[in-house]
Amino acid sequence: MKIAILAWGSLVWDDNWPNFDKQRGDWFTDGPILPLEFSRVSASRDGALTLVIDTLNGKDCKVMYALSKRTNPDDAIADLRDREGTIMRHIGFCFAKNLELKCVPPVPPSIPIWASSNKIELVIWAGLPSNFSDRNAVKAGTKFSVEAAVAHLQNISPKGKAAAAEYVWRAPELVVTPLRTKLQTEPWFEESK
Repeated sequence: MKIAILAWGSLVWDDNWPNFDKQRGDWFTDGPILPLEFSRVSASRDGALTLVIDTLNGKDCKVMYALSKRTNPDDAIADLRDREGTIMRHIGFCFAKNLELKCVPPVPPSIPIWASSNKIELVIWAGLPSNFSDRNAVKAGTKFSVEAAVAHLQNISPKGKAAAAEYVWRAPELVVTPLRTKLQTEPWFEESK
């Protein structure tokens, strides 16, 4: 079975996950186009904002993919769930032969089209939702906007700011969102050399 793992954030650059990395091939840059934004407040990164599929605030970006070395779909899905440290309902998956899925993260329409044109039998991805309104460091309930996200980042701990900077600067170059564009012009958010 040909299984593709989609990625747009730390899956691509964070190599602290050898058990996950040994079960996949190299990353390719011609994945499907998905609406992405840094609109998830990460507990594991001290409040940094991470990339998620965000149909309300996201900008269409081409994402990367790697082929899983697994042949069993359950194993490939479990690999990604373990790597993401999340629950099953936050892992998206799409079998090419059966699009009638009951995934909590809805299947973006670009994924089955891309899978079909690349003869991929199963596509899996992290389907973590945006939680910005619930976890905003400035004021809970604030809807995501570039201005609100910048204010959030300015109000998290120094450790969180460092994690946010690393995450934004190391995201693949294919990922160009309004927040990333804004942050990369902010003097306080400069890339460390």
